[in-house]
Amino acid sequence: MQYMLLIYGNEAGMASAPKEAVTQMNAAYMAYTQAMMTAGVLKAGDRLRPSSDATTVRVNDGKNQVLDGPYADTKEQLGGYYMIEVPDLDAALSWAARCPGANFGTIEVRPIWPMSM
Repeated sequence: MQYMLLIYGNEAGMASAPKEAVTQMNAAYMAYTQAMMTAGVLKAGDRLRPSSDATTVRVNDGKNQVLDGPYADTKEQLGGYYMIEVPDLDAALSWAARCPGANFGTIEVRPIWPMSM
C-alpha cells in the first residue's frame, strides 16, 4: 500500500537555525532517504520551497481567486513529502517516526487513494 509522509515544520525556526544545525539536519535527511532507498520503499520525495513562494487558487462563483503566499497562517508549514510503498499502516508509521522532521515538527501519514482511469 502507498502512503504519503507529509512533513510539517516551522519555517522561521529552520531559517534562523545555526549553520551547524542545518548541516546536521541535511545529513540526517540524506541518511533517512538512503535508508528508504535501500529498503526499497521510497517511491518519490522532495523538499518544497518556502510557503512564502506558494500561490493559492480558489474558485468562488465561477471566478478564479489567485493569492500569493500560503492560504492559512499556521505554526507549522508543509515543507516536503515522501511517498512510500509498504505492507501496512504500521510500517508507514515506523518510517514516519524515523523521519528527522518528526523530532521538530509533525509527520502526517496518509494513505494514497488511487484514482481509477
